[in-house]
Amino acid sequence: MLFMDNKRIFIAVIGASKATPEETRLAEEVGKELALRQVTLVCGGMGGVMEAACRGASLNGGLTIGILPGNSREEANPYVQIPIISSIGFARNVMVVKSAQAVIAVGGAYGTLSEIAYALQSGLPVITLNSWSMSQNGKADGAVIKAGNALEAVTMALDLIN
Repeated sequence: MLFMDNKRIFIAVIGASKATPEETRLAEEVGKELALRQVTLVCGGMGGVMEAACRGASLNGGLTIGILPGNSREEANPYVQIPIISSIGFARNVMVVKSAQAVIAVGGAYGTLSEIAYALQSGLPVITLNSWSMSQNGKADGAVIKAGNALEAVTMALDLIN
């Protein structure tokens, strides 16, 4: 198992609940790569990118945690092994990010953008796959790192937290 300071490693996978086929494929590959390294996957627990990542992890022996926006464990996608009820809607995005040591963004909409911002404010590494890019004052900002594929994203995330 991969551990950091004798504790299991947690990586958040974030992205839209309505994902494109390419985002779905990438997210499932990210989940698989995390599982193969025995990294715990944390996400928002719903559909789209979250479900695809959880599917990839679950089908490869990984552990998945979904921090849900509502009041019911039943709203979790079928691949979430540990559903956590937050009852705080999109504010759960902070919990998703704060539960991880790195963040991998696959595609995404404005909720994903908010999670990226929370991660950057918290000093966490952010790796993107076909997701948002950042700039400050119109100039490229190297705060987020673009990966070309799932394996590269997971490898980068692990390198940055170890």
